[in-house]
Amino acid sequence: MTFEDRLSDLVARHEQLVTLPNAVDEDFYNGIYQRYQHCVLTREHAPVYWRFDIDPQTNPRLQERLGINAVMNAGAIYRDGKFHVVARVEGIDRKSFFAIAESPNGIDNFRFRDKPLLVPELPNDGTNLYDMRLVEHEDGWIYGIFCVERRPEGAPAADQSIAEAQCGIIRSRDLENWERLPDFKSPSPQQRNVVLHPEFVEGKYAWYTRPQDGFIDTGSGGGIGFALSESINPAICGEEKIIDSRIYHTLKEAKNGAGATPIKTPQGWLHVAHGVRNCAAGLRYVLYVFVTDLDDPTKVIAEPGGYFIAPLGAERVGDVSNVVFSNGVAVRGEEVFIYYASCDTRLHVATSSIPALLDYAFNTPRDARRTGPCTQQRIDLIERNLAYAKAHGLNVGQR
Repeated sequence: MTFEDRLSDLVARHEQLVTLPNAVDEDFYNGIYQRYQHCVLTREHAPVYWRFDIDPQTNPRLQERLGINAVMNAGAIYRDGKFHVVARVEGIDRKSFFAIAESPNGIDNFRFRDKPLLVPELPNDGTNLYDMRLVEHEDGWIYGIFCVERRPEGAPAADQSIAEAQCGIIRSRDLENWERLPDFKSPSPQQRNVVLHPEFVEGKYAWYTRPQDGFIDTGSGGGIGFALSESINPAICGEEKIIDSRIYHTLKEAKNGAGATPIKTPQGWLHVAHGVRNCAAGLRYVLYVFVTDLDDPTKVIAEPGGYFIAPLGAERVGDVSNVVFSNGVAVRGEEVFIYYASCDTRLHVATSSIPALLDYAFNTPRDARRTGPCTQQRIDLIERNLAYAKAHGLNVGQR
């Protein structure tokens, strides 16, 4: 195959992937959300000209020069009739960068813009930037809130895994031109999952934080925190009040963190968060939902028990197995598009609606915390169902 033929084949395969229609996975049903048959973004969605030098004079063998390892954790927003996601794209060198992809319907035909988003650098900036949340704030700006990872000064040379995580901030009016602001500062030594509340609270900027003592270990960090800052330039917060605690033998016993920007609904602020527990295979990441009061976002008013989305089937396999993570939710009217990554490898979408999610949040029993009460919850449901089936002549499969 000639150079030109090989290049043409690569471009055709890429176009075929990008334009592949995505359909609901009819084998999955829970009445809360819909899963889809295909990923919305993978490493193969990166344009050919991001990876290959297409000049036969400098690359006569058409070798891949800058490979892509994964496309994952994406912030999301619906704006100007299109769905925009800011994906974390990881090169084969392990460095992540941000890239904006857009779709007309939110489930397929996502195309990356011509070039990645080059975040303006600060002095002593991070080695790695990733996991951006997009927040359309009532102050008129669209903010990108992301993790800045760096190696702290004085770290011993014998351990090259020691890292520090803090929160970076950029902002834009149009998703085209971005301004870098000073990093968010809090009393906690590390911050890996910070989300900006989309409205002022008490006239101040409000933040969902995850206080941690270490890069991986939560230490004394108690869960999802809430803090206020007088300004966003710079953003310096005071006390972090824990509003959603880590709890033993639940899906969030090891750590938990805010996911995407909370959704404002008639019944409260709807949150999609992530919870982490320890198991024999390591850390297991899942998503869960809770709702906070409209007037007091620190007050949790609904928290259905159990996970909302967990890795299923092939979603369990990847660079970091047994993980789903979300930092992007887009809302169009009452439709909700939840963008979640599996195993730090690829990006999926699940769709629901605000009424369905509120039904789930307020009418699903809370975690009863112990085997006895949890078993009783299920027996109560069974007895109600059997009584209803008998009264209406239904065969629901009981013996």
